[in-house]
Amino acid sequence: MKIRLRYRLVVMMIVCMGFQQLLQAQQPVFKVMPLGVKGGLDESNLSAYLLAVNGSSRYIALDAGTIDAGIQKAIQKTIWKGTTTTAVLKDSIQGYCISHGHLDHVAGLIINAPNDSKKNIYAMPYCLQVLEQNYFTWQSWANFGDAGMPPFLNTYHYVPLQAGKEVPLEGTEMLVTPFVLRHGTNYNSTAFLVRYTTDYLLYLGDTGADTIEHSHHLQQLWASVAPLVQQKKLKAIFIEVSYPNEQPETQLFGHLTPKLLLSEMDVLANLTGKNTIKNLRIVVTHIKPLGNNEAIIQQQLLQKNALHLQFIFAQQAVPMFF
Repeated sequence: MKIRLRYRLVVMMIVCMGFQQLLQAQQPVFKVMPLGVKGGLDESNLSAYLLAVNGSSRYIALDAGTIDAGIQKAIQKTIWKGTTTTAVLKDSIQGYCISHGHLDHVAGLIINAPNDSKKNIYAMPYCLQVLEQNYFTWQSWANFGDAGMPPFLNTYHYVPLQAGKEVPLEGTEMLVTPFVLRHGTNYNSTAFLVRYTTDYLLYLGDTGADTIEHSHHLQQLWASVAPLVQQKKLKAIFIEVSYPNEQPETQLFGHLTPKLLLSEMDVLANLTGKNTIKNLRIVVTHIKPLGNNEAIIQQQLLQKNALHLQFIFAQQAVPMFF
């Protein structure tokens, strides 16, 4: 009887341990709060995504087109309780990863700088140059940075990134690796591959397709993340689709359409295997809200989804977990 009882206890322990591992495997690794999701026109809803490790309140901002209005909306929806917009800005946002210097990706950062706390701005040198020479200049705005036109207010410390080199995101448990993107003729943007332990999330700033931009930047990015897709370590890809397929290629201005995104996903699938990429979560960002573009883009992506990707359409102040 004692042997049987011990055997049952051992079996129960094994079952419980397996169940706990299953629960851990199903737990989201990252949480994302979109403060703004659109690609223009509505200044209260422009590209900005707060990313944190699930269970943490220490966020990094992936772009910063809209900050205050997005925080207010999240508080109004009681997603964040017992706090203020100022507290979230100063205490919860630990720093900014800025993909490029266009206003719809930096306006919230610039406007809110007078009320912000000291923190880092992580960006490639071509992006930091725009902040230094075009925005924080004492002509456009006071210089809240620590470089450029003196005197420096030193609210923000510029952290120049190097393509392919991982650096820690101060104040968080995450690290980031940047990749160069092409966003129109002679203009670069950035993709950020964020890591927590062995899991990753990929965020792309504005980008054109390699075929249109005559570059290999997306090809190089897909080659870098393909092993992570195969190992199920890449939890999601945030990528723009600004225009529907009807937009002429000569008027894309460094952006993607559903057709072009799906073509890029074919490139990734050729590297990973089509069965491996199935159900990969693709968060669609930066839709230009002209007419019924949003509905058309959703329809065009879903109708031609031969790879069986899981498309998610980001909404302002609607949290996501990966």
